[in-house]
Amino acid sequence: MIAPLLIFAYGNPSRGDDALGPMLLERLETLNLPEVELLTDFQLQVEHAIDLQGRERVLFIDASVSCPPPFVLSRLAAAKDSSFSSHAMSPRAVLQAYHELYGEAPRAWLLAVRGETFELGEPLSTAAAAYLEQAFALLQKLCASPSHEAWDQFIMPPTQNP
Repeated sequence: MIAPLLIFAYGNPSRGDDALGPMLLERLETLNLPEVELLTDFQLQVEHAIDLQGRERVLFIDASVSCPPPFVLSRLAAAKDSSFSSHAMSPRAVLQAYHELYGEAPRAWLLAVRGETFELGEPLSTAAAAYLEQAFALLQKLCASPSHEAWDQFIMPPTQNP
């Protein structure tokens, strides 16, 4: 049976704060959440559209150098963008690929967690470690919230949704 919630974290664990997404997923794994599937990869690709099949909700998690600290949760809609035909894709482009292949995409959100350093071989920065803790607290609330509307209440800040 396919879990209704897919949490998809992506990033490179060898590049400092780019490891935030995969690290959050590792923390979630310890909770053994029912009806939640966890998936991680270095980057999003068109093949990941298949992973969205049968889902009610999808949460993408990524590190971001451009979001305000500690994180931003935003609602996503399917859209073609400059990444649509590239090797690495944005969450919106993955949703668009799903839409073109299968129809209406599941509801989706992006949790962008602020990162400071992304150099190869760097450890997680002190700031990112604090942001990880705050993002994990939010993730626990999201996983305990059964409705789309409940998730939308956590969108921060509402005026800056993509």
